[in-house]
Amino acid sequence: MKPIDILIPDEFRVYFEQNDGVVKYPDPLLRKVAKPVQRITPDLEHLIEHMMQVMRRAKGIGLAAPQVGSPIRLIIVAPKDQKPRVILNPQVLERYGEQTGLEGCLSIPQLFGDVKRPKEIVLRGINRHGKPIRLHLEGDPARIALHEIDHLDGILFIDRAIRETLRWEHPNQDDEEESI
Repeated sequence: MKPIDILIPDEFRVYFEQNDGVVKYPDPLLRKVAKPVQRITPDLEHLIEHMMQVMRRAKGIGLAAPQVGSPIRLIIVAPKDQKPRVILNPQVLERYGEQTGLEGCLSIPQLFGDVKRPKEIVLRGINRHGKPIRLHLEGDPARIALHEIDHLDGILFIDRAIRETLRWEHPNQDDEEESI
């Protein structure tokens, strides 16, 4: 997959300059492949807590460690009305079906577009306590996990988006879009 570049309109640059703890496009860290987590340490636990805080403050529904400046294979999947899941070294084992849906990204604020992804996935990884896990996710949780795993591989949603659907939107207090 060939990465695409976007031009940030002047009126949206302010969102890219906010110091909210999220690494913003076009930072080169967002295009690097993250390294596997080797072991659970107190520093890793602190990073997970930091990521949870950053994600909540930004009203995100997912976050990958590279988005907070740590190039390791760690994601958080937090769909609305579900407990956030921390997954270390996630690997997609199976993919089923297809869904197309609107995505945004905390690293590319206020840009949205439709992305085609599998409807269901089976993935494995390690939880924050070092135990192996296997998850079957469908719908939004699958979309969020795949979006975050892409971050670990240096892929941004704009690389997968249906180009003609990409659009910049100003925040609206009544109907806020969710960013993964």
